Amino acid sequence: MTDTNSVYTIHIVTSHDGTKIGYRQIGSGPGLVLVHGSMASSQSFMTLATILSDDFTVYIPDRRGRGLSGPFGDNYCIQKEIEDLDAIFKKTGAHYIFGLSSGALIAIKASLHLPSINKIALYEPPISLDHSIIKKHDRFMQRFEEEIVNGDMGAAFVTVLEGLEIMPSPLKYFPRFLLIRLFNRTIKEDAKTVKENDVSLIELIPTHHFDYQLIIETKDSIDDFKDISSQVLLLGGSNSPHFLKDSLNRLNNVLVCGKRIELRGLGHEAPIEHNQPEQVALELRKFLMTHKCKQK
Repeated sequence: MTDTNSVYTIHIVTSHDGTKIGYRQIGSGPGLVLVHGSMASSQSFMTLATILSDDFTVYIPDRRGRGLSGPFGDNYCIQKEIEDLDAIFKKTGAHYIFGLSSGALIAIKASLHLPSINKIALYEPPISLDHSIIKKHDRFMQRFEEEIVNGDMGAAFVTVLEGLEIMPSPLKYFPRFLLIRLFNRTIKEDAKTVKENDVSLIELIPTHHFDYQLIIETKDSIDDFKDISSQVLLLGGSNSPHFLKDSLNRLNNVLVCGKRIELRGLGHEAPIEHNQPEQVALELRKFLMTHKCKQK
């Protein structure tokens, strides 16, 4: 079925446990699946997908629990996410994957199980974080969960941005009470203007609980990736948090065919809407169309 307000089409596949997984499709050429991160959905990648659509058929799933897809379900774990991607890759015949943040965790774990994936591009996956970083994030998550229970979505949003150290630069020096007031207003305005097939912020913010679950589940899995023979592009921004840069460096050290690129002046959210996906798209296009692995 085609969305009347856009050039993309919507499709549905059924995952292993019966959950329906919806995805947007745009463009033509070799298949590329984009996997979004926390507090996001397929809409977050529409600018990036549109830029790439001249050279690739781009598939953008709403990960389970969001938008076009079914619920998280019982016993949620990264294996469920891999099974969701498996259904998409089998339906589409795609061979390339790009993931952002927790979506990058899913993408690289999926590459261990899905032989159809032969090129992997990742933007700042939070893999193998130091235990001190995990402890710090645990404290933020405790506050986040309390704020969600209390229905204070603005405060929960602020807590996530503070915990991940990705608060936009102009807002870093605002007192917390003003940030909460600002984000509550943003959430209300977003709810009034959300487009068809998009997901509102008020629905997306609580899903961070599940993305953090994936970080904990994969925290000691760095050595799992040393046997990946596929080509892997590791992207990150020079303005991103140090713990994410460390994560990329650790991953690069174990990969056989890894290529690490730091994008000057960009931060963690560069690939998504209202940021700077053009530079990310440029590197993705070069990698997917020309890069050949030189084994270390």
